[in-house]
Amino acid sequence: MILPTKHIPARDSLLAVGSLLLENLSRARTITGLWEAVRTREEVSPYGRFILALDLLYAVGAIDMRDGMISRGEQ
Repeated sequence: MILPTKHIPARDSLLAVGSLLLENLSRARTITGLWEAVRTREEVSPYGRFILALDLLYAVGAIDMRDGMISRGEQ
């Protein structure tokens, strides 16, 4: 589910969903604001997949959360 396999297309992997989320984090956003920006994308919904992708991005240090705002991680 994290990486594409022969049963999970690349666009449905959490890695691909995470890249879509990062594209929409050019500025800091709330979780709700980010969800509203990407929820119409078929790859991102349902909400559970969105949250799993956020968890993955946080675990690898790609995003940070401060004062209720999500932003790209410091690199």
